[in-house]
Amino acid sequence: MQYALNLARQAAAENEVPVGAVLIHGDELLAEGWNQPIGHSDPTAHAEIQALRAAAERVGNYRLPDTTLYVTLEPCPMCAGAIVHARVGRVVFGAPDPRTGAGGTIFNLLQAPELNHRCEITAGVLADECGDLLRNFFRERRG
Repeated sequence: MQYALNLARQAAAENEVPVGAVLIHGDELLAEGWNQPIGHSDPTAHAEIQALRAAAERVGNYRLPDTTLYVTLEPCPMCAGAIVHARVGRVVFGAPDPRTGAGGTIFNLLQAPELNHRCEITAGVLADECGDLLRNFFRERRG
């Protein structure tokens, strides 16, 4: 999660919402990502999507079974859908998202019984540090 936090700081340095993600398979780092929707003019360029895209390209398959995604903020519904579609085995997130969290806070798309795949979820890892980074970012932007 510390690695993901460093990526979130990279996003903040680029004036993007500070969210970072890393995808791991066993002990191997497959891919990383940070929020870049502003810089890429792409509403789907969330940290999780960036990491999933890079990992899929690296392994030559959009399915990423037996992987763990570490992300500093609870995934939104879009990202949760992509995570399920990619068959990620486990999602570890830091701060809960009280507005759009799809890992159990508002929705639980990651474990929805109606879908063909469910992820193991570990919530709240370094939640205070992840949340503080987000709160400070928005506080500074509001002036």
